[in-house]
Amino acid sequence: MRAAFIGCPYFPLVRTLIFALVLFVTALWVSPASGKVYLTKDEALNFTFPDAEGIERKTLFLTDEEVKKIETLSKAKIESKLFTYYIAMGKEGILGYAIFGSHIVRTKPEVYMVVINPDGSVNHIKILAFYEPEEYLPPKRWFEQFNGKVLDDNLWTKRGISAVTGATLSANGITQEVRKALAVFQIMILKKED
Repeated sequence: MRAAFIGCPYFPLVRTLIFALVLFVTALWVSPASGKVYLTKDEALNFTFPDAEGIERKTLFLTDEEVKKIETLSKAKIESKLFTYYIAMGKEGILGYAIFGSHIVRTKPEVYMVVINPDGSVNHIKILAFYEPEEYLPPKRWFEQFNGKVLDDNLWTKRGISAVTGATLSANGITQEVRKALAVFQIMILKKED
């Protein structure tokens, strides 16, 4: 039976395909995955709000009308009507809000956390995971320019936010994500907290 199979005219093609498959699986197994996870969600929340007496998770289900309002205000597309955020509470009241999200930079995701002050300004941004090559990630100093920013016409790269050579897609992407987070905060969260 084996000799008959070896004599088959398709045997060289089958052997080549099996060899290619073994090489592919081996390469996946041996080579390290590109990208890096810096912090888990819980680590990021605990690092950001070390004095919080409690951190509460909230979920919003956006209507079509709310999505349109958020997209109009942020000038960015909303991909999901489900939205989760966290409220950190202290002795004196709300310490801040944390919004987690992800987006595709080129072909792989970036996971981030936008921390928003009770007044609606950005406290800071943390990158939790970045699966593109590291050189496409803007430096930490670049993210600091978001601190204190609010949602206005200056919250764009090449306006109130500096562009980054070699990380243009990351810079534009995270700027849009921050705009969306601030729009959701203004339209949905502040309204809910009032």
